[in-house]
Amino acid sequence: MAWYDEAVFYHIYPLGLTGAPKKNDYGEPVHRLNSLLPWIEHIRRIGCSALYIGPLFESVGHGYETTDYKKLDCRLGTNDDLAAFVRACHDAGLKVVFDGVFNHTGRDFFAFQDVRANREASAYRDWYCNVNFWGNNEYGDGFSYDNWGGYDLLAKLNQRNPAVRDYICDVIRFWVSEFDVDGIRLDAADVLDFEFMKALRQTADSVKPDFWLMGEVIHGDYSRWANERTLHSVTDYALHKAFYSGHNDHNYFEIAHTVRRTMGLVPAHIKLYNFVDNHDVERINTKLNNKAHYLPVHILLYTLPGIPSLYYGSEFGIEGRKERYSDDSLRPYIDLAEHASDYETNPCTRLIAALGAIHNEFGEDLVWGDYRELSLTTEQYAFARGSLIVAVNNGSKPAHFDLGADAPAYVGLLGGEKVTAKDGRISIELPANGGEVFAPLDDNGEVVKTEAKHTVGSLGDVSWQSAEPAQDEAKEALPELPTEIPDIAYEDMTVEQLQATILAKMAANGPVSDRMRKDVTDNIWHDSLVNWVKSFR
Repeated sequence: MAWYDEAVFYHIYPLGLTGAPKKNDYGEPVHRLNSLLPWIEHIRRIGCSALYIGPLFESVGHGYETTDYKKLDCRLGTNDDLAAFVRACHDAGLKVVFDGVFNHTGRDFFAFQDVRANREASAYRDWYCNVNFWGNNEYGDGFSYDNWGGYDLLAKLNQRNPAVRDYICDVIRFWVSEFDVDGIRLDAADVLDFEFMKALRQTADSVKPDFWLMGEVIHGDYSRWANERTLHSVTDYALHKAFYSGHNDHNYFEIAHTVRRTMGLVPAHIKLYNFVDNHDVERINTKLNNKAHYLPVHILLYTLPGIPSLYYGSEFGIEGRKERYSDDSLRPYIDLAEHASDYETNPCTRLIAALGAIHNEFGEDLVWGDYRELSLTTEQYAFARGSLIVAVNNGSKPAHFDLGADAPAYVGLLGGEKVTAKDGRISIELPANGGEVFAPLDDNGEVVKTEAKHTVGSLGDVSWQSAEPAQDEAKEALPELPTEIPDIAYEDMTVEQLQATILAKMAANGPVSDRMRKDVTDNIWHDSLVNWVKSFR
């Protein structure tokens, strides 16, 4: 089992959080990154196990116009500061993921500066897309080039150029050797070349066990990017939109439909990156028409399928509005000392800490447990994750739920309320704008947790299996699949034939665990299986 599947992420935009100047004068390093060291304890205290931080490397302004991929931005400090910061995170049990801005560079990047200086004679003229020395740009360089987002400040790299691929792959190797980073979030992954991403994946697989590649993707079939050949995960922007509009519009059907659609497209073993806000979008407390919906929104963030991520400061309930020409209010400086009492006094912080603890304690259910809808209306939504039952209410009045139950009784992990099942059903009452996560109780009133057992292989890798059912019983319970795979187009195969083909391809790459086999046999969606089988090398 990879660490990132079970992670709860904390997301930091360091130039903003440290109060760094908006423009880089490329002067002497200022060791602002060290001011984030106290945040490590805070991140662990609210139950997060991984940190996504970035952009970090030398740039002229907001960080996404990279000047030097191998040098910490001097507004934040030195490479030694960054190495020490990652060590401190690792010592505290936090994995660390950097921002990888590999679609474009800034104009101060060495290759672009060489093109400006040497024009047609530059050895780097093919490092950028569509360089035209008969054209011009807004800076008057006497040549034009493809940019990102309409900004000539961001020159688009030619990812099909082998020299560019080799350079970026070397950057990844450098980040691992110099800083011991555990993964990379790829900026603007939805416009990256697929062959380029395959090269990044091959590098990731070679530099460090379970090195994680996650891509920023806005729309589309996420399995195009998240599969066995390219990235391990992508941002689930569809669910992000559903989180706030499903509450603002009192429409839980939108959230449930989004979950079902994603499950039909993305294989179960791929966990998408879930969030309610980040450095590019408005804070959730700004988006919500009713601030009381902060509670059900975050319950869903932590309990629906996927990897939950929290953007710095939102655990304090702060707001941030996206301006027309500035994202500064989304990326503020925060003095952690001013929030020292929030763990006890701020209901937002207390909720996030409680949900973090629940996710860590009941990971076998919330990470690997199946998802089953139990009840759905516009204002009420209940589902099971493994042995847990989750219920939320976005209505302005209390709500009643009558739900099927597998245990004799349940206890609310947030509020402590106990409910007893009768004839295989439980009756739940939720307050207005409320929610709860219910764990099963045994006949003695003790919480029943789905246990996980570790099996350490000869190479030190760890595989996980649920203790119930036993491994042999689970193997017997799985349906038999055809052993002969027809030589026909994947689109013309049956569901069973596609499942058998996927298992055969898995077996060619290494041992197939019971969990992997169950992920395949549980997927009964034809289009999803076609996408899955096409993802193999």
